[in-house]
Amino acid sequence: KDDENVNSQPFMRWRERFLFGMEGVNRASAATGEIKGHYFNVTAGTMEDVYERAEFGKELGSVIIMIDLVMGYTAIQSIAKWSRQNSMILHLHRAGNSTYARQKTHGTNFRVICKWMRMAGVDHIHAGTVVGKFEG
Repeated sequence: KDDENVNSQPFMRWRERFLFGMEGVNRASAATGEIKGHYFNVTAGTMEDVYERAEFGKELGSVIIMIDLVMGYTAIQSIAKWSRQNSMILHLHRAGNSTYARQKTHGTNFRVICKWMRMAGVDHIHAGTVVGKFEG
């Protein structure tokens, strides 16, 4: 999968990253005879950019796209609707969940966030480790 922090930095533009990623997917599929895939992160600053990236991934033959939780609920529901209409699998990365979940006294448990995201139309969710990032 793409890293959740990868967007379109000057040293790694999204279009070139998608092309390079699909080249690797196709090479691995040809070598093994198995279906392979890559989670292209389509998260962007505007929904127009998100849709452009998702369309490009689909044109390349990808069957899955990835978004970050920090996009917000309306944006997540919008790309989930697009994914259904375009037969694409939608993966959500939990990037930003600690802003909701870290405080035990007044936070929102990640299980609740996961249920919200499933209701919003996300197919599967990157949950991270059991003990937390960089621990254990």
